[in-house]
Formats: sequence, structure tokens, C-alpha cells
Amino acid sequence: VQLQASGGGLVQAGDSLRLSCAASGRTSRRYDMGWFRRSPGKEREFVAVIRWSGGSTYYADSVKGRFTISRDNAEDTVSLQMNSLKPEDTAVYYCAARGGGILSTIRLAAFYNYWGQGTQVTVSS
Repeated sequence: VQLQASGGGLVQAGDSLRLSCAASGRTSRRYDMGWFRRSPGKEREFVAVIRWSGGSTYYADSVKGRFTISRDNAEDTVSLQMNSLKPEDTAVYYCAARGGGILSTIRLAAFYNYWGQGTQVTVSS
């Protein structure tokens, strides 16, 4: 599976931004699709994920209520709608995919097999 992320940019605090991730190669329909981010000087952290089975979604506490993850299986895309952005959301955002797995590992980057190249999101105060 190849993943291509897009949609990053420079916005002001309180603005919205929508990231997209297009999958190619093997179908993405049987993959959990997630978003992670890395800020300067910090470890890569989990943001959100949507399961291939049932479409359940999970979010990091820091983005819950502001970000929404969704997927379009027909188009093999996953999106991250980011509202009420804060300066601390500034990071490189990566989309990732994994071929299923137990729920307890769904927030762990090490359990994702495929990664996109990342897209920069910068939120100014």
C-alpha cells in the first residue's frame, strides 16, 4: 500500500484545515487507517484512527471534539477534518495503515505497516 498525504498549510489559531490521504496499491478497505503527528523536539504521537471493520473511530484526548477522521472506501481515501486549530497542533502529519490488529495496539505507531510522506501543518497564534 502506498499512501499520499496532502492538505497541510499555514493557518491561524481557530481556523480549520482538512487533510487527505490517498491509498494506492492493495485496497485500503481492509486496513485500519490512522493519522499521527510529530512536532519539533517531540516523539511521534497518535492523533486519530478509523477501523476497517465497522468504521469505529478513536482519537487522542488532545484532539477529541475538534478533529474528525473519516474514510471513503470507494475512493480509497481517509480524511482528517481539523477544526479550532491551536498552535500546539503544529506538526508534520502522517497517514498510516495497518492490516488489522488488536484494539489495544491501535494507538501505537509501531503496529502500522505503511506510512505516507507527511504534510506540514503550521498554526500561528
